[in-house]
Amino acid sequence: MAYPDDLLSTGEHVVIHQHPHWKTLVVPVLVLVVAVGGGGYLAVRAAELSWASVAWAVLAAVVLVLVAWLALAPVVRWRTTHFIITTERVMYRIGVVRRTGLDIPLGRIDSVRFEHSLLDRVLGCGTLIIESASDEPLEFDDIGRVEQVHSMLYREINDNPADDHRPEDRVADGRA
Repeated sequence: MAYPDDLLSTGEHVVIHQHPHWKTLVVPVLVLVVAVGGGGYLAVRAAELSWASVAWAVLAAVVLVLVAWLALAPVVRWRTTHFIITTERVMYRIGVVRRTGLDIPLGRIDSVRFEHSLLDRVLGCGTLIIESASDEPLEFDDIGRVEQVHSMLYREINDNPADDHRPEDRVADGRA
């Protein structure tokens, strides 16, 4: 899926565009299955009550709130979270109603590293950590194929011709 071209500068191209890893959707799917299954079971049990229609209405309201809050909202949040690497910057966008964005020019990135636990390694995801001119490193959790993303980002940083922070450029220009 391509990122909207009108948000990119002239000559800028998307290299990687990802949503968080699918593992972030496991709990919402389990909540959906348990809420619907448990609600169905309780609805059948409530049929024996004399006030079954009231019990069904309350049960339906509780199940709808649980599904909307614990299953639907995380899926929408996952769908509207974007991790993008372009030829010029790293972009991170998150949010539905209140949208937040972060852009890091490739030339400002000092180092890139990744971490992943045993489970992350099995699932093929991890945390990408980018150190730039900011005070603290920025951590992006649940990045799919984090080692490949790390390598691709490192290549983009080192292949970026606009980067004037590279030592070999300073030596060639006589600035070192």
